[in-house]
Formats: sequence, C-alpha cells, structure tokens
Amino acid sequence: MIRALLLAASLLALEKNGIEFRVDGGPETIDLARSVLLTVTATYPSDVKVVMPDIGARARGFSLAEEFPASSRTAGDGRTVETVRCKLVPKPYAEEYKIAPFLVKASPRLLSSQLDDGRLSFVAGPIRFSGPPPLESVADGIEICPEKDPPPFDWTRAGFALSAFFAVCLALLALFAGVRYLARRVKEHLMSPIERAWVELERLLDKGLPGRGMYKDFYVELTMVVRRYIQRKYAIRAPHMTTEEFLRECGSMEGGVCDTAALGRFLESADMVKFAGVKATPEMADDATDSARSYLTGDSGEAAK
Repeated sequence: MIRALLLAASLLALEKNGIEFRVDGGPETIDLARSVLLTVTATYPSDVKVVMPDIGARARGFSLAEEFPASSRTAGDGRTVETVRCKLVPKPYAEEYKIAPFLVKASPRLLSSQLDDGRLSFVAGPIRFSGPPPLESVADGIEICPEKDPPPFDWTRAGFALSAFFAVCLALLALFAGVRYLARRVKEHLMSPIERAWVELERLLDKGLPGRGMYKDFYVELTMVVRRYIQRKYAIRAPHMTTEEFLRECGSMEGGVCDTAALGRFLESADMVKFAGVKATPEMADDATDSARSYLTGDSGEAAK
C-alpha cells in the first residue's frame, strides 16, 4: 500500500513493502534567483538492494547544476539508509517546473530470496513546483531608451588604444618624411650642377660638424660637394679618383677646368686632414669653405662667359 505524506519540508514521501522513499527540499514556489536543492532518501531492509533514481535526468524546467555523491549508513534497526543530493537551477519562464515520474528500482540481494523483483520496484512522482509570480506591469508605459550605466574603465584597452594611436602617428610621420625626402631629391635632380652644389654646401654647413669637432667628416663631405659638381658638369668620375688622378683628368680636358691650380690646392689641403692626420681648427675649416665657394663661383662665372 502506497501512502503519500504531506510534510512541511517534504515534497514527496512514499512507503511500499518495507521501503521508505522521500524527497525533501524546496522552495516549492520557484524563485528564479534561487536554486532548488533536493535530498532523496531511501530506507530499506538489509536483504533488499535499491537503485537510487536519477532525479536530475527527470527534471523539467530545470538545469542540473551539481550532483553530490551518494552516502549510505545503517540505522539502529539494521535497515540501510541511502541518501543522494542534487542542485537544480530554474530556467527562466519555462512552461512548467516539475520532476517527472521516475522508477524506484528494488530487488532482493540473494538469488534464493522468495521476494518478487517486480513486486519490490515502484513508480514515484511526479513532483510539481509552483511557477514564479508574474512580473509587475509597467504603469507608466514602456521605457524606449533606458539609461545604461557606462562600463567600467578598462586600462588594458586604453593602453592598447594609446599605443595604436602613437603607432599610427609614427607611421604618418615616417610617410611624411619619406615623401618630403623623395620630393627634395627629385627637385635637386632637376637642378643645374651649380644650383645643386650650392644646396649641398648649405646642407653640409647646417650640420655644424666643425663645431662638434668632426673635422675629418667635414672635409670628406666638403670635397665630395666639389667633386660631385665637377662630375655632373664635366662628366668626370671625380668621387672615385685620387686627387692626383682627378687633377690630371681635369688638366687633360679640352679647354680645362676653371682654375685647376686653386682646385688642386683646395683638395690637397683637405687630404692633409683626411689622410695625413693633420689636426684642423675652426679657422682652417672656414678657409676650406671659402675655397670651395670661390671655386664654385669662379667655375660658374667662367661657364656664364
């Protein structure tokens, strides 16, 4: 005979053939903010074996959050008390919340037992829960554009955005510098040899190499200004010749190069600093600059005649 007992903390209580089965827990009214913890207890004689049902698999309107290991003990009267627990999470706005009917399977432990296996097993359930109360209606109408709290400030994203900003700025600066350099090179390429020589000389003087003690570098670049000018104007491979070869090539040209003697004195004095280890002074650097200017002015003047 099956009896149903309605207790304050009990959702289901059954007894059949000496097997007591109960399900405790709650709450009976679903609260979407709370989980439902169920405790399933079976108490049965020692000569009977009971397989505890899988309550989580029979849950409707719930998700199984956690299932605890079964525990077993022996009561004072010699009967076995077996308990399993599970935690269920209600699904929002499910059609129903219940534990569908399930089978409590019991069988005798000894093959020689006179108990009938089918007579020991029984069906229990269902267990129903009351759904959550309906939401309160909005009296003042629907809020079309609700105000939202701004998300918390993320320093990681801010650092990434700042790094990306500086990377883009550096790329734009590099692009601008490259375009500017290319435009300058194209402009200089279209200049006449003497115009280009004056531009290169002014660029060299803007570096201020003598003021930083870099006299050797200054003399190397100063002589290259003059040699490149002669190469462009007279088609002499001046930058790749020694001073003697260069002066000999200039002297063998038809008509000659303007003031070859002054050019030789300028190049030979520069070689003393570049190769002979002579220590230059600011006055010597100024004199070398004046010599280069005088040669370029004189040569361009001869060409104009």
